[in-house]
Amino acid sequence: MEYLHEEQALGKVYDARLMKRLLRYAAPYKHLIALSVILLLVISVIDLARPYLIKRAIDDHILGLSQPYLEAPADLVHPALVEIDGLRLIRQGILSDSTLPPRGAISHTVERQGDIWLLVSSTGEAKELTRDELGALRSWDIQAIIRLGWILFAILTAGFVLNYGQVYLLQYTGQRIVYDIRQHVFAHMQSLALAFFDGNPVGRLVTRVTNDTEHLLEMYTAVLVNLFKDVFILAGIVVVMFRLDTRLAWTAMSTLPVIVAITVVFRVKARAAYREVRTRLARINAFMAENISGMRLVQIFRQEKRKLREFDEVNTDHLQASMKELKVYAVFRPAMELLGSLAMTFLIWVGGGDVLRGAVEFGTLFAMINYLEMFFRPINDLTEKFNIMQSAMASAERIVQILDTEPGIPEPAQPKKLPSLQGRIEFKNVWFAYVGEEWVLKDVSFVIEPGETAAFVGATGAGKSTIMHLIARFYDVQRGQILLDGVDIRELTKTELRSGIGVVMQDVFLFSGTIRDNIRLNNTEISDDRIREIAQYVNAHHFIERLPQKYDEPVMERGATLSAGQRQLLAFARALAFDPAVLILDEATANIDTETEKLIQDALPRLLQGRTSLVVAHRLSTIQHADKIIVLHKGRIREMGTHQELLAQRGLYYNLFLLQYKDDFHNAVSGS
Repeated sequence: MEYLHEEQALGKVYDARLMKRLLRYAAPYKHLIALSVILLLVISVIDLARPYLIKRAIDDHILGLSQPYLEAPADLVHPALVEIDGLRLIRQGILSDSTLPPRGAISHTVERQGDIWLLVSSTGEAKELTRDELGALRSWDIQAIIRLGWILFAILTAGFVLNYGQVYLLQYTGQRIVYDIRQHVFAHMQSLALAFFDGNPVGRLVTRVTNDTEHLLEMYTAVLVNLFKDVFILAGIVVVMFRLDTRLAWTAMSTLPVIVAITVVFRVKARAAYREVRTRLARINAFMAENISGMRLVQIFRQEKRKLREFDEVNTDHLQASMKELKVYAVFRPAMELLGSLAMTFLIWVGGGDVLRGAVEFGTLFAMINYLEMFFRPINDLTEKFNIMQSAMASAERIVQILDTEPGIPEPAQPKKLPSLQGRIEFKNVWFAYVGEEWVLKDVSFVIEPGETAAFVGATGAGKSTIMHLIARFYDVQRGQILLDGVDIRELTKTELRSGIGVVMQDVFLFSGTIRDNIRLNNTEISDDRIREIAQYVNAHHFIERLPQKYDEPVMERGATLSAGQRQLLAFARALAFDPAVLILDEATANIDTETEKLIQDALPRLLQGRTSLVVAHRLSTIQHADKIIVLHKGRIREMGTHQELLAQRGLYYNLFLLQYKDDFHNAVSGS
């Protein structure tokens, strides 16, 4: 069942073997990924620079007036130098050690008393500052704040541009990687034997190529590459915080051990909850697929209420599992926010006291608060990244299961070529079973010469369609040989073998497109005139001409807008368009109306002429003129001959003919 595959795929949140295989798809784009990581590094530096620039603006300039001013030597020239009443003042901390005023120089501070600003020297003298003098003292700060503002604007603009470029580049790279994965999966699926598709529902395979690859896209873009940004940001924050103030940095990091412990517990709990939800969801999908497919039986036997009760049980299990998962995630994020708030409280408590005592500048505390907020963002995003990683690993496991499936029909190591296909088919002691040794064909041998028409009859399950599948090498025989023009078909490439075989089956499949596209099947060498000629040849032209757009008439999926007979005529035209040397008709006239059957019967002699033809039919009237009729019973050939020869034997074929044409039997015998 589907959910068992889901459950097996959710064993680990991270699988090194799987990740190694996934990274192979990223290898061709390593330069783009490296560029994206470099851009992330630059963006991280920009993000880290913003609080630091604001800190500089606060401490050095917004609150700069509170810093002491020193009397500068007469020969000092500096843009921050201010002259007030003959005093040459420069703010302490602006100059380097080599240009500092001599030790013991008189210092001055600016103090405010009501609306009055005073310049107070270390000797106790005080002077009231005029508006212009106060402005002169502030001019350096104003210019510096404007300069820092432009720098901040510039780096934020650069950050915006780089972010746009990085997101576009990363998404482009991720889309290309997923494109390659889809191409690989689809190409591999095309190479698989029909036995694989017999055992795997279509919906499941479609999900692998669509939904599961989308989960991988999220992993490549949202987790793997952006994980570098989280690492850069966290490492950068720690470094900057410790450089600003070691004591406050340790205070901010005080809750880190608890964060690590909660994250470890969350990882275990989330994995179990996630696995259970996906298992329950898979059961819902399996239940829905089964019941929608069998809706006719459900309604015919009035089982709606019972099926609704069963669905309610499955749906309730999924709801309960979802609530368990919700509780896990609902605890983790608030817990992280609580720890972040506690860390912020400690930081403000300790840092605020240091600011009041003058041990730490206010701008430093402001920057530390900003950095602490930035520190918790990637931690809070951990839940989302963890969820994405879970989905990606489960999806990767399912995709790898397909990719690890052997083709089943291997290509020959040294293939042979047929210069010109004549169409001689020989079965030599062929044994075949779909499962184990439950033989469908048992020691089957026959020869069909080029240009002959061979018909196969027998009860359902006798092995008629199996022979057709084996000739086209949809399956390989377990024992014996199938020869085409004297060459074992296992020594031919599948492309060369099938290029000479045309197949018309009972269940005709038409692709979305037009009538013309479904006959040509993308072979541009087949001209429009040739398509029209072929359609006339198989008696399909008359109904095509009645369609509103004729040969350009749109065809819905599986030919839903066409009748069974019309689809069958198009299948004959499609087979004939490729002019095969071997033509297989597998119950091609089983499900059509009488009028269409007459059209096909009229076209059949022209279709079969000059080709080796193999016909499977329950209606014996369609094969009476075959060169050879092979009667199968329980996987063995019981009778072989022409129509008249088999009737004369009064064996299995005679009984089949008698059952179908009881009323006309005596006329048929007397006519023979």
